[in-house]
Amino acid sequence: MNKIPLHIKCENKDDIADIVLMPGDPLRAKYIAEKFLKDFKLVTSVRNMLGFTGYYKDRKVTVMGSGMGMPSMSIYAFELFHFFDVKKIIRVGTCGVNDPNINIPDIILADLAYSETNFDYTYESIHHGVLYPDKELNNDIIESAKKLNLHINVGSIITCDAFGPYANMKKVYERAPKDIKIIGEEMEAYALFLISQKLNRKAACLLTCVDSPFSSKILSIEDRERSLDKMIMLALDAIIK
Repeated sequence: MNKIPLHIKCENKDDIADIVLMPGDPLRAKYIAEKFLKDFKLVTSVRNMLGFTGYYKDRKVTVMGSGMGMPSMSIYAFELFHFFDVKKIIRVGTCGVNDPNINIPDIILADLAYSETNFDYTYESIHHGVLYPDKELNNDIIESAKKLNLHINVGSIITCDAFGPYANMKKVYERAPKDIKIIGEEMEAYALFLISQKLNRKAACLLTCVDSPFSSKILSIEDRERSLDKMIMLALDAIIK
């Protein structure tokens, strides 16, 4: 194994906080830093995967992009946990909806991630099928939601190797175990949970619903950005506990 990270470059190891919010989009990381953090600075920009560290309520926090898909998420999550001794990561992303009772832009907290991917088999010669977030971190998020008077939907998500709106998700759902009620679909959480469990760290996944086959509502790029603010505040409040 390499002795230094190959995809994150900081001047000092402590440029990365021990708690991290991870959106997929590095420009969303910039948005979060500019809007929610004080005294923030750019700490890494390899391959334009931007990472910023600043302060939220006097607690040092890093926010960094993960890129799209499980391979990209796994690279950055591994390097943060292994090389920078990060203790907790909360993914703050977007998802599609698979429940007519969930609206755009509701928030989902994943209590498990199902995937039919071969990613974990390639990674460690085991296919789990289902992986879980850290229970304590999820409980912190639920308590913060109560404090902030935010409604969140807690349930199962599916992590896909393909972008749901462009794929034949009907067949994917038909292949899923019948005892798992999937309420949302995304592309990164399963890998985050795998890496966190391998390295004995904490991870969770919060998602804002932006696409739904049960609704004609379409969010513009600008509306997608603004709709994430409540989820971001929730994640920040929970991760500093």
